[in-house]
Amino acid sequence: MNDGAYPPRGLETQFVGTRGALFKLAFVTGIWTVLTLGFYRFWMKTRLRRWYWSSIRPGGLPLEYVGDPLEKLLGFFIAVTMMAFYIGIVNLILMFASLSLFASNFTAYAASFVGVIPIWFFASYRARRYVLARTRWRGVRFGLEAGAWGYAARAFWHWIITILTLGILWPRKRFFLEKYRTDRTVFGSVTLHQGGTWSMLMPAFAHVIIAGLLICVATFEVWQGNTQIALLYAIAVPWFIGGVIHYNVQATRLMAIHKTAGDLGLHAEPRTQTIARIYGFGYLATAIISLLPIVPILSIIGMVEGQRMRGQWDPALLQDGIYGLPLWMWTVLGVFAYFTVFLMWSVLRHSFVTMPLWKHFAETLTLENPHALGVISQRERDEFEEAEGFAEALDLGAAI
Repeated sequence: MNDGAYPPRGLETQFVGTRGALFKLAFVTGIWTVLTLGFYRFWMKTRLRRWYWSSIRPGGLPLEYVGDPLEKLLGFFIAVTMMAFYIGIVNLILMFASLSLFASNFTAYAASFVGVIPIWFFASYRARRYVLARTRWRGVRFGLEAGAWGYAARAFWHWIITILTLGILWPRKRFFLEKYRTDRTVFGSVTLHQGGTWSMLMPAFAHVIIAGLLICVATFEVWQGNTQIALLYAIAVPWFIGGVIHYNVQATRLMAIHKTAGDLGLHAEPRTQTIARIYGFGYLATAIISLLPIVPILSIIGMVEGQRMRGQWDPALLQDGIYGLPLWMWTVLGVFAYFTVFLMWSVLRHSFVTMPLWKHFAETLTLENPHALGVISQRERDEFEEAEGFAEALDLGAAI
């Protein structure tokens, strides 16, 4: 391969998607999902992923997503069948044992909940395996080796450690779980490796720890009756939120720059201020615009209830208005308002939060030593027909 084909500083990543195109796609697929009572969501997720993947272009070449919505639908039915067995048989046994041994059903509910947690981790790993197996770049397939139960066991153990340390060792959990997944991820003929140590994440996490301690101190003092200390919340809560954002951005950056795929490397420079602005503006705009369609209904109800509380309400004046509507019309209005807010929230979150985040992370990512791409060959296709069934059945997933 010609060494002059790549710039010496590496391949920069572009993001070419636009908010208008995404809004249209998310809105149309969202309407179809509502009209089909949720069944179209497998096609919706596939089309959205293809849009996002094709918008990310390392070195000018787009990623490809080749997942099949029918695979997702079939995997969902398989997972629902297996989960029905768990819920119907295992929970019945647990309930019988709990009532027989403890004369209470609390133990059964607790054991059932704990039993679902490893399945949750198992499902998230399997979902990641499917997504990677259907992702390509430069025609070369990604993949994730089998290891879902190993991941579930490690995740369960690291979560216990994190809880016992009151969240202080959260970076340790994040590092080792990401390392487990990364070290089993492949791109063609090369295997990725997660370098670094978990302690490199701790400095960025210091803000979260300090602000969390201040919130705990303020809460304890308020509980003891010292209400003046509640002013501490005005400092601690924004500090905590900002600390969480800062930690997530810096942890993502540090984990990225310590990832390698053979001789390939990554350089990432996401900015905390930009991410915080995206979250703040994005969710505020999403919330305000999502509620606009039901503002007239809420205003009328609020006005009438206000008059009722002041003793000024005259039922005769409103018997022909909205309060005079029959029950079935109220039901239709309620369902319409719910699905309108639900749909607009999903569509606007993609437009104002998810897409800007993807755009920022993509445009601050550089692929180092791209000459090593010349030695990477294709890998066999991972059929994995179960797709993301368990993740869908347990309602897991990310933004897409």
